[in-house]
Amino acid sequence: MTRTDRYLLDNRQPEASERFDAFATVFDPTTFRHLEALGVGPGWRCWEVGAGGTSVVSWLAKKVGPTGRVVATDIDTSRVASAGRPPVEVLVHDVGEQEPPEEGFDLVHARLVLVHVPERERALRSMVKALRPGGRLLVEDGDPALQPLLCPDEYGPEQQLANRLRHGFRELLAERGADLSYGRRLPRLLREAGLSRVEADAYFPVTSPACAALESATVRQIRGQLVATGRASDEDVDRHLRNVASGTMDLATAPMISAWGRKA
Repeated sequence: MTRTDRYLLDNRQPEASERFDAFATVFDPTTFRHLEALGVGPGWRCWEVGAGGTSVVSWLAKKVGPTGRVVATDIDTSRVASAGRPPVEVLVHDVGEQEPPEEGFDLVHARLVLVHVPERERALRSMVKALRPGGRLLVEDGDPALQPLLCPDEYGPEQQLANRLRHGFRELLAERGADLSYGRRLPRLLREAGLSRVEADAYFPVTSPACAALESATVRQIRGQLVATGRASDEDVDRHLRNVASGTMDLATAPMISAWGRKA
């Protein structure tokens, strides 16, 4: 099994673009707020790890301008290839297996990446190694174990079904090597990696149209796995997708914990 085959939410599947759009709507404001606070500006050299889609890469490219550089990497660059023009360079790269594409970056950023990487400790060391002295690292990752429910307000059969399917999704992630309690450890891990001025916060959307769009795309993407492993029936999935499309359910995501620090 290749690395891309081990990843449950494959970028090559048609639902991936819908998920990236939903992620951008839900999480980009938080990510951009943190990047602004870190001072990203003209001439910066940035490494976007596990870029996936284009929203963060495009934002960074505008900030660093023609005198800067953005290196966007992923094990599957099919969804970010369109951004590959100066100052952006797109590279196929496995952060858990390979050395950094280069060193001396002013910023290294990864969002919702390391939780899925079995070699996440090595990946984090690689990201720190790639920074110049004084460079900033921003790691943003989910913590599904901290808040495991799709419907925190579980008041009826629709919400119970939603949470049962979410539990199945989490089990599938864990079987593929995801660490479902990774996000909460990020501040400590950044300090242990030698970074200073470490801070962190969390963003926890409780309901929004984008959360519903993300849920619909995700369930359609993993439908085959849920059914094949006996975690749901086709009827369960169809009923859940109708419930989501009704717009009457409050659907949450796992908290995204953002942690940042500076290399000495």
